Amino acid sequence: MSKQHCTYCQADIKGVELKCAECEDFNLCLQCASCGVEVGKHQKTHDYKVVDNGRFPVFDSATSWTAAEEMLLLDAIEQYGFGNWEDAAAHVGNKTADETRMHYYAYFIDGNIGKVTLPIEVAADIADHTCLDGGPLSPSLSTRQASQDLSSDDQRQLGFMQLRDDFEREYDNEAETLVSGLMIAHEDDDLDVAVKMAQVDMYVKRLRERARRKRIVRDFLLVQQFFLNSNKKSPVKRKGSNEERDFLEKMRPFAQFQTAAERGQFADDLQYEKKLKIRIKELARCRKNGITKYSEVEDFDRSRLLKEKQKEKRKAALITTGLSSEKRSSSTTSTTTSSKKSPTEKSGGEKLSSSARKTEVGNDGATVDISHLPGYELLSERERKVK
Repeated sequence: MSKQHCTYCQADIKGVELKCAECEDFNLCLQCASCGVEVGKHQKTHDYKVVDNGRFPVFDSATSWTAAEEMLLLDAIEQYGFGNWEDAAAHVGNKTADETRMHYYAYFIDGNIGKVTLPIEVAADIADHTCLDGGPLSPSLSTRQASQDLSSDDQRQLGFMQLRDDFEREYDNEAETLVSGLMIAHEDDDLDVAVKMAQVDMYVKRLRERARRKRIVRDFLLVQQFFLNSNKKSPVKRKGSNEERDFLEKMRPFAQFQTAAERGQFADDLQYEKKLKIRIKELARCRKNGITKYSEVEDFDRSRLLKEKQKEKRKAALITTGLSSEKRSSSTTSTTTSSKKSPTEKSGGEKLSSSARKTEVGNDGATVDISHLPGYELLSERERKVK
């Protein structure tokens, strides 16, 4: 900004000046114009224009900041941001960074403007939403695992940009064609606008599906697993039992809602819960049988197995006794039929009854069904009853 001089008193015009509209290059300061000076062809009745060059101070006369510099300072704060005093001072032009910072704090923050526009106290409404470690929302479970470093050849092969966590060709890569040529014109009616908005909704749905798939790839480290499997460097995993594999297969649908750490910990917790339930049942059985010490459990299990073996032996002996009785009954029936109701029929029936009773009651007193044996119809009602 070039300085202007008063044509009458030759003093520098620091503030507002009056420029004569009829005389050429004739400027007066406010003091001379208020006195009504007349020089040469200039008359005090001439028309004039008020010229404001922004060189007057806004706040007080003690400061060296003019109105134009104040405007440049506000523009710099809006353009470069609060706190970037180096660029703000360069934008103003003739001020240092410290002068710019001190002036802004003195008049726009601590001054009257700051007291009116800025609140005195800011109410902080902060709530603690963190969870205990090990909980369903704890940071130990929701924290993403660190990505492994990939070589440039691996990244080039997969088209994966690791720093951007992005792929060169995304899932549903042609989704942008839905809205690439979309434009709403003024002549479109309500139906046209509704159709175009439906296309936008379809595009947003595809973007969400793409983001979901990328989240799964990132959370479960699928990129690293791809190269580990292709290079055959993946560690050998322990093969679980058929029951564990069936359980993990049933829990597979929930994997899309969990990270790799969450899924592994969830499966381990359920398996541990199952083992605890089995252990509780064993302790309840021991307590029911009067066992109060852990050292007595082995003796109890040994005696229980011995009793089960003895029971199986008695059952096998009972089956063997039933088969031998069946053979004797068959021979007795054939002898009775060949005698053609001879006097020995009664004695044969008694023998059959005697053998049947022996069959009915075994060595251990167990009852055996003999209704299917031959000659059963020859027995009386009393003989058919179990003694």
